[in-house]
Amino acid sequence: MRIEYADLSLIGDREDNQDRVAVVANDEAVFLIAIDGMGGHSDGSRAADTALKSLIASFQQTPAPVFDPLGFLHLALSRAHDDVAGLGNAQAIDARPRATTAICLVQEGAAYWAHVGDTRVYHIRDGQVLERTRDHSHVELLLREGKITEDAIANHPMRNFVECCLGGDPAIPEMTINGRRALQPGDVLLLCTDGIWANLRDADIAAFFRDDTRHLRAWLEALGRRAVQASAPFSDNASAVVLRWLGD
Repeated sequence: MRIEYADLSLIGDREDNQDRVAVVANDEAVFLIAIDGMGGHSDGSRAADTALKSLIASFQQTPAPVFDPLGFLHLALSRAHDDVAGLGNAQAIDARPRATTAICLVQEGAAYWAHVGDTRVYHIRDGQVLERTRDHSHVELLLREGKITEDAIANHPMRNFVECCLGGDPAIPEMTINGRRALQPGDVLLLCTDGIWANLRDADIAAFFRDDTRHLRAWLEALGRRAVQASAPFSDNASAVVLRWLGD
């Protein structure tokens, strides 16, 4: 398994960084994680830290290559939700720590991903978005119903309203899990929080990874700087993890 990967987390114009990203790899599989903590300063960070620790533990405790990738993703997110929800047992439900997340398992020439909320996964090939996740958000619901256009999302007053997340209500949240996606040499997988994509078009994001002769980290750093600039002076934390598949 030949891969190249990098991660980035920028504070933007916020006072602290509640995003968390990670890459966990062994000889048989790679696990990518991006998390956006929600809540007050400490609660958002606690939610993100707790979710990250739980997801990493789930991967490290599962033999690789993972026998049931889709089942693994569902179980890992469910466990992370339970752990984050446990942080708020003594709090009113609207004040409990929460987080959105996207995770991706890469093994045996394929990728499997899942997400909760508006943290995204992009599958990029030849500098174009082959596929991306659809947010669990109010504006995404309006878009699917044909009530708004894609161009209206950026300025919609409820653009930051997330329909589901890790934590909060003890019930397992809605999650979207994809099936097997075969990878071709040069394919890029990007997991990112809304601080990256909020004011950039999908095509603009994909264009940063068009040239595979430059080191992946350089492109990711350029994307992060552009995302913060596009949202200044009110930019959110901007975080991402990216993997380029080079072949078996």
